[in-house]
Amino acid sequence: MSPVVQLLRELIAIPSVNPDGAPASDVTGEKRMAERVAQFLESIGANAVLEEVLPGRPNVIGRFPTCGGADSGKPKILFAPHLDTVTIDGMTIDPFGGEVRDGRIYGRGACDTKGTMAAMLIALQEIGDRLPELNVEVHFAAFMGEETGQPGSQHFAKHHPDYDFALIGEPTECDVVYTTKGNLWAKLITKGVAVHSSTPHLGENAIVKMARVVDVLYNQFRPKVESEAFAHPVLGTSTTSIGIIRGGSRTNIVPDDCELQIDMRITPALHDYGAEKLLREALAAAEDLDVELQILSGAAPMDNNPDNPFIIKLAAGKRKLIGAPWFCDAAFLGAVGIPAVAAGPGNISQAHTKDEYIEIAALEEGVQFYRHFLESL
Repeated sequence: MSPVVQLLRELIAIPSVNPDGAPASDVTGEKRMAERVAQFLESIGANAVLEEVLPGRPNVIGRFPTCGGADSGKPKILFAPHLDTVTIDGMTIDPFGGEVRDGRIYGRGACDTKGTMAAMLIALQEIGDRLPELNVEVHFAAFMGEETGQPGSQHFAKHHPDYDFALIGEPTECDVVYTTKGNLWAKLITKGVAVHSSTPHLGENAIVKMARVVDVLYNQFRPKVESEAFAHPVLGTSTTSIGIIRGGSRTNIVPDDCELQIDMRITPALHDYGAEKLLREALAAAEDLDVELQILSGAAPMDNNPDNPFIIKLAAGKRKLIGAPWFCDAAFLGAVGIPAVAAGPGNISQAHTKDEYIEIAALEEGVQFYRHFLESL
């Protein structure tokens, strides 16, 4: 069993489910994962620190003192996967078993992104004593909270903005994602008056009000979002999706509240115009629409210059430069001026699945991919 397979199985066995939307338990939170990653970094010569972002939820930062430090004059680059995973609800395999079967490793995070983390760490270990000979100063950071809100990368970007390039670990089959859509999550709320359902005319139905909101979103707002006016040559058009709707308490009570949540994936052009602005304009233009809008979270698109020399080196050979409809921690590093791309082993179609896995051949290819990138600089 190769070192990267052994390490990934160990990482899978440490639960690190993002607490957002999951009951607090012994499988939620990133602290144990952070401590193990820090221990591994120390074992290969890095100085590792835990920076707490939220209570009990730290980032891990590893720096190799032999690489030269602030006076070396070398460009500083960052390897950065994330520590957390999505929920284990509905999984058909042991989420923390790290089972090896049919040339695959199974478990939550095997693909997203403990696989990329293991490949990055083993690549650094393999280079070992040659790290000081590289023409770059290499740092490692593992972010908490990527699956919801990205507080880890936002905290890091705010406190450590002085990098020349960042490589975010995501499952891209080792192609280089240099541009992605941004994101906006919004909540829409309608209020009514609750009465007995035998006399609905005496009340006000919040769900019926929300039905009008849905009509506006799909028939007036969505065509604007997805129009060619905001299209991108690689990313295509922006999108909007209704992900949650909740309302009422009992069948025999006219509902006095209803809530809907939407997810917008935003091209650079729509980001420049203002996705929230466009949404508010659409709601305001609809007559007698009684609805409250709350913005839950958002991230800017990532749109790097493909001629960046680090990107050219990373995409050398058979690798492709591609865009993606999803977004990741790279967006928040890019927002403070750090050119940041996503690349790593595994296929995004396996992320978050009920039987999540990564191909062992892809994982081992990832080690070579990261190592060859560093050695080419």
